[in-house]
Amino acid sequence: MSNHANINAAILGYGFMGRTHAKAYQDAQRDGYPVTLAAIADPNIHTNPAQPAGNIDTDQSALNLDHVTQSTEAHELIEDPSIDLVSICTHTESHVDLAIAALSAGKHVLVEKPVALNPADVQRLADAAINSTKLCIPAMCMRHWPAWTKIRELIQSQSLGSVRSAAFHRLGSRPTWSAEFYKDQSRSGGVLQDLHIHDTDFIYHCFGKPTAVTTTGDPLHVTTLYHYDTIPHVTAQGAWDQQPAAGFQMKCTINFESATLDFDLSRDPQLILHQADQSTPITTDPFTGFECEIRWIIDQITANSHTTQPIQDAVTVSRILHAEQQSMTSNQPVSIS
Repeated sequence: MSNHANINAAILGYGFMGRTHAKAYQDAQRDGYPVTLAAIADPNIHTNPAQPAGNIDTDQSALNLDHVTQSTEAHELIEDPSIDLVSICTHTESHVDLAIAALSAGKHVLVEKPVALNPADVQRLADAAINSTKLCIPAMCMRHWPAWTKIRELIQSQSLGSVRSAAFHRLGSRPTWSAEFYKDQSRSGGVLQDLHIHDTDFIYHCFGKPTAVTTTGDPLHVTTLYHYDTIPHVTAQGAWDQQPAAGFQMKCTINFESATLDFDLSRDPQLILHQADQSTPITTDPFTGFECEIRWIIDQITANSHTTQPIQDAVTVSRILHAEQQSMTSNQPVSIS
């Protein structure tokens, strides 16, 4: 974090994820980051009741909106010259058009996942970002989750040897917030685009683009085998078909030549390194990926960074997910061109 003029942030869409962004901005300001949550826009901002809790507790009870402008019109905030950064937390079908409008108005953009269900629409935003001087970042929070950044560091360094296998599990029940939206697969993309996308993105982030995918399942439960020339076995399983009482599970196991790295969100410690007959806890920062991605984009803005790579990565991930959907429909492996 560097010294910089204060960044005024606005949130478009104030459902569960909008509240999560709001809490992350206010926590970042509390910890000395040069950011202020200045405004929120939502058509139901004055009547919107408290949202059900999400898969991961983000403790939104401490939110203070006393000095936050509240509007029912997203474009009112996009055109506001005092706003520097826009978080887009609306329903998926509006993401790309709002993000392009915000870039055109000279705002930095953090856009929630999935950026869009159609790879061509994600590409449309990526093209706009390339022609902008502002940042356009997809909110792929697992890239910023402290334990998962450590996992990627160990994969990239090869200090434990090459990866032999990697298995990711993200299992829960269909979201109860914005319930009608999530029930409509044509709008939400089902578990593939809403939940499983996190693991597809992180796998690409760690290992690059697979040569092909083989996916089985349905809109409530998918399992994908990612084909790589140099890694024998990479899989990810995502589910919305668990009963609410079963809770949410987020786990991954990475087997290296000389170690096993094991993450379990529900455990303390969450990350453990197993080598031969010894198990060593790995301590990481006590932040969620939501908090870290907000702090990361603030750091990028204060450093006057201009990276288009994350939004271009979102194009590739969208194409991989499209191939997974094709594989699930055809019951055949699908190559990634």
